[in-house]
Amino acid sequence: MEGRRSVRVASVALLSLGVLALAPDGASAHDVTGSRFDAPLPLPLLLAGAGGTVALTALWLAFTSHSPTTTAGRTLATIDAHTIRWLRSTGRVLFFLGVVTSLAFGYAGRQVAAENFATVFTWPVWFRGVGLLAILAGSPWQTLSPWRTVYRGLCRLEGRQLAVWGAYPSWLGAWPALAGFLVLIGVVENLTVIPRSPLLTTVVISVYAIAMLSGAVLFGPIWFERADPLGVLYRLFGRVAGVSLDRSRNGAVELSFRAPWHGCTSAVSGPAIVVFVVAAVYTVSFDGFTNTRLYQTVLFGVRETLQTGPPTSVLLYSFGLALFVGTFVVTVRLGDALGFSTDAAAGAAADGSGRLAWRGAARAFAPTVLPIAAAYDVAHNYPYVVRSTARLFEISVDPLGIGSAPLDPLGWLSLPAFWGSQLLLIVVGHVVAVAAAHHVAVERYPSVSAARRGHFPLVVLMVGYTILSLWIISQPVIGG
Repeated sequence: MEGRRSVRVASVALLSLGVLALAPDGASAHDVTGSRFDAPLPLPLLLAGAGGTVALTALWLAFTSHSPTTTAGRTLATIDAHTIRWLRSTGRVLFFLGVVTSLAFGYAGRQVAAENFATVFTWPVWFRGVGLLAILAGSPWQTLSPWRTVYRGLCRLEGRQLAVWGAYPSWLGAWPALAGFLVLIGVVENLTVIPRSPLLTTVVISVYAIAMLSGAVLFGPIWFERADPLGVLYRLFGRVAGVSLDRSRNGAVELSFRAPWHGCTSAVSGPAIVVFVVAAVYTVSFDGFTNTRLYQTVLFGVRETLQTGPPTSVLLYSFGLALFVGTFVVTVRLGDALGFSTDAAAGAAADGSGRLAWRGAARAFAPTVLPIAAAYDVAHNYPYVVRSTARLFEISVDPLGIGSAPLDPLGWLSLPAFWGSQLLLIVVGHVVAVAAAHHVAVERYPSVSAARRGHFPLVVLMVGYTILSLWIISQPVIGG
């Protein structure tokens, strides 16, 4: 019996590695639960929202010398230290139990995606739902992370902080997190059948856990900051949050509203995070694109031409990512060239070799596109997350014998209202991005006129992002 179980586990592990290359193209995690919002955004709404609001906002910003304020709003409420500790402890325990339950039911439960706790919890509620929470109120991942919970327990057992290999190599930067994001979200979630399999979902969680805990044991807790793909993603999304949670001296937390571009005006730490931000914008767009008929036409056309088989979807994803990153780099370089167009300004901005410091521009302007990624992520995923959360509740109470009609938390939402929400979220996200970029341009370039010139290429790119996002949701949706 034990021998057969070992063979089964080994086979699943090997199969999970092969699935990345052999899984059918076009698989998506978003069909774990059904959707009644399959109709595309009407073309008139697309045309109304595509360039209008963002272009008018950019025009207004171009003719004002004022930078949007980034100061936080007044405090709305103060939560005492005891309540904060209780909330954090409760959230940490509940989330950890959710991950453990996913591992158990993914392995031993019924292998039906829509009926298994592992698939309903992991992909929509955990991966996507925590992301939406980060966008709304800041990243909760430092509290919820099960890897940190286990690591803290190991440190208590050892009586010291574990870091077997010592300091984290500075040259690694956040590249491990970027690689993990591209594999975990870009490929595994969006391009394979793994999210439809509870057993393979369990393998993904296990591999993720091993990678995070092994790295933390080797390099210490900084590994979670630099190498955890979801941790970095949620932290970036948290920059967009309109809610600020600030700890006071006595341990209490002050809750206040802030301008949504407040966290998007400070530069990111390095090139890996720059690419991560662009990848976040691109990946959610590509995910939406995979649900369209045009994507299927392109996919099978390329497969037939190149004879590349199932891995063609990964090739398309990689090609599109390279195109997005390259376009962003060209845009910020052009913006810096225009913003520092005079010889004196160029000399002030040049590095020791005399070249324009466009890398600094990339780090400065990268966070300004985060509202675009966040807005489209909310628009694309909120029905999926809300329905799946209701489904998870049904699965959780089913063993208790509590019978009830299927929950439909979005039953009140009409199709026109849903279309309106898509349009509003995307346009507002892009307006916030333009405002953040204008603030960075005013701070970076030597004069108001220079800021207008330096800002202009990025505004054009943002308008392009707007049109692309709205175009994707205007396309007819195909079944998964």
